[in-house]
Amino acid sequence: MKTNDQAIMTQFPMGTLEQLGLLKMDFLGLKTLSIIEETQAHIRRRYDRELVLSEIPLDDRPTYELLSQGETTGIFQLESAGMRNVLRELLPNTFADIIAVVALYRPGPMEQIPVFINSKHGREPINYPHSVLEPILKETYGVIVYQEQIIEIAATMAGFSLSQADLLRRAIGKKKKEILDQQQELFISGCLEKGFTRRLAEEIYNLILKFASYGFNKSHAAAYALIAYQTAYMKANYPVEFMAALMTGYCSNSDKTALYIADCRRQGIEVLPPDINESETNFTVADQKRIRFGLAAVKNVGAGAIESILKARRERPFRSLRDFCSRIDGRLCNRKALESLVKCGAFDALDGHRAQYLASLEEAISEGQLVQRERQNGQITMFSLMDRQSKEDLIEDRLPEIEEFSDKERLALEKEMLGFYISGHPLEQYRPLLERITGLTDCASLKEARDRSTVKVGGVVSQVRSIYTKKGRPMAFVRLEDLTGSVEIIVFSDLYEKRSDIFQEDSPLVVQGKIDLKEEEEVKIIADSAVQLPREPRQLFIKIGAATAPPALAKLKQVLRSAKGGLPVYLFFEKEKKMIMLDESFQASAEPPFLKKIEKLLGAGSTRLEELKPGLWHTLTKG
Repeated sequence: MKTNDQAIMTQFPMGTLEQLGLLKMDFLGLKTLSIIEETQAHIRRRYDRELVLSEIPLDDRPTYELLSQGETTGIFQLESAGMRNVLRELLPNTFADIIAVVALYRPGPMEQIPVFINSKHGREPINYPHSVLEPILKETYGVIVYQEQIIEIAATMAGFSLSQADLLRRAIGKKKKEILDQQQELFISGCLEKGFTRRLAEEIYNLILKFASYGFNKSHAAAYALIAYQTAYMKANYPVEFMAALMTGYCSNSDKTALYIADCRRQGIEVLPPDINESETNFTVADQKRIRFGLAAVKNVGAGAIESILKARRERPFRSLRDFCSRIDGRLCNRKALESLVKCGAFDALDGHRAQYLASLEEAISEGQLVQRERQNGQITMFSLMDRQSKEDLIEDRLPEIEEFSDKERLALEKEMLGFYISGHPLEQYRPLLERITGLTDCASLKEARDRSTVKVGGVVSQVRSIYTKKGRPMAFVRLEDLTGSVEIIVFSDLYEKRSDIFQEDSPLVVQGKIDLKEEEEVKIIADSAVQLPREPRQLFIKIGAATAPPALAKLKQVLRSAKGGLPVYLFFEKEKKMIMLDESFQASAEPPFLKKIEKLLGAGSTRLEELKPGLWHTLTKG
C-alpha cells in the first residue's frame, strides 16, 4: 500500500517532470534549480555517485528534523524568519505538511495557521462544517487550504460538475457581484436538492467565499513543496555540498552570501578564503567541514583572469608571487586583479603575508613580465643554464621585513574585495553575547518586519554620516552590521546629542527602534535608544534562580543603581535560559564586598566576574 506522500507524488511523477525539462530549465527565473544541479555535481565529484532526485525518500528523518528546528536558511520557500517560526511550531513530519505550509504562509490564509497547527497536535478539536466534508478536509485538519478542496466541496454538497465548480472558483477570484450572486443561487439550490438545509448551504458558501479569494492550487503548492523538500534533504544530508552550491548561486549578492557564510559557521562549516592553488571558479568543497571560496567572487578578477590562473595551475602549483606573475597572462590578470587576490588572502598559503605581498607586488609583476617576454622571444635565459635547486631559488620571493596588517585592517581588505568578511568578523567576539540577548532581530530578517514595528538589533558600526538639521542640530545616519548583513540606522537629534560618543565607527552596539519602510528598496530603523556592548574585558554576570522572589529583584535593582564600579551587568534568568543586558544606569563593581552583597540577596554562586569569551554562555546555560 502506498503512503500518503507516495500517493501525492503519483500525481506528478518525477519522470514526467524530467521529460518536460522542468528540472533542468529554470523556467521561473529561480536560482534554486541551478543550486540543486550544482549540489548534485559536488556530490558526484566527491562521492563518485549520482544523487537521483526521483529516488530521494520523502520520509527522511534528518530532513524533517532540520525543518522542525527551523534551520531553513537557503531552503526554497522556507527560509524567511516568519516561516522558520511556523515550522518550529508545526513540527512537520510528512510531505503533506510541507505542501500545506507552502500554501498557508501567504496573506489571507496565514490567520488559519494557528488552527492548523493546534489541530495537528491535538491541542484543539478538528471542526468540520459538516461530516460529509471530512474526507475533503481531513488532511488539512478541517481548514480549507487549497482551491481543489473548494471544487470538491461544490461537487459534493451542491452536485456541481467539476467544470461548474471551477467556474465558481474563478468567479470568486474575480469578485464580480452579479456573477457571485448567480453562483450563490446555484450553489444553495444544489445543496437543497441534495437534502442539506439552507442555513448550512449559506454557511458553506460564505466559507468558500472567504477562502477561495486566497486559496492556493494544491498542484502548485506541491511542486513548490517538492523543490523545498529536495533542498532541505540536501542541506540535512549533504550540508557542505549544498552550502557551496548555494553560495555559488548567490556570489553576486553580498548580503545573501554574508547570510550563508554566517549559517555555515552556525553549522560548524568553515568557509576558507580564496586560494590561488586550490580555488576554482565557483565555491568548492574542500573536505567534510570546509568550503573553499571561488575566484569568481573576488572583485576585479574576471573570467579571463580566472581562466589564465587555472590554465597555468594545471601544469604545476604556484610556489611564490614571482612564480605566479611569470606564468599567468598579464593582459588578462592585471595589476588590479593581482592586488585584489592579495588583499582577500589568496596568497596566504605561501610563505609571506598580505602586507609583504602588496609591498613587493610591483617588483614581482615587472620580473614576471620580463620572464614572459624572454620566453616569447625564444631567448636562452639563465633558467636553462641552472640546476633544479637554482631554479627554485630564483622563483622565491624577496619579501620585505615588514609587519602584517592588524586584524582590523585585514578584515577591512577582505570586505573591500569580497563584499563581506571571510576570515573573521569584527562582531565575532560578541557573538555569544548577542545570541543570548533577548529579542534581537538579525539584519537579514528585518525585511519581514512590519512598518513602524519595534525591533532590537545588535552589530558593529561600519559607517557614520553626520548632518545638521534645518534647526542647526546634529543627527546621523549610521550603518550597523551584524553577522548576516547590515542596516541603516537613523539617529535623530535628541538621541544623537546625548549619545554621539557611542555612534562611532567600530563601536559595538545594541539599538532599539522602529522599522521605517518609506523607501521600498531598503529597510531602515529609526533609533529610540542605543547601548554600547562592553569594550571592558570584564563584566559581571548575575544568575537569577528560578525561585528568586520579586522583592529580591527589587533590592538588586537598588544595589546596581547605587554602584559606581563601571562594569557592565548581564542578568541570566536560569528558568527561561535568557540573558538580558542592562543599560548604563546599572553598573557593577569588582570589589568583593559588592559581590557579597549581591550573593546575600540571590544566593552563593549567583555572581560571576568574567571576560567576554566564547564558551561562557554555554557554561552559564548548562549550570
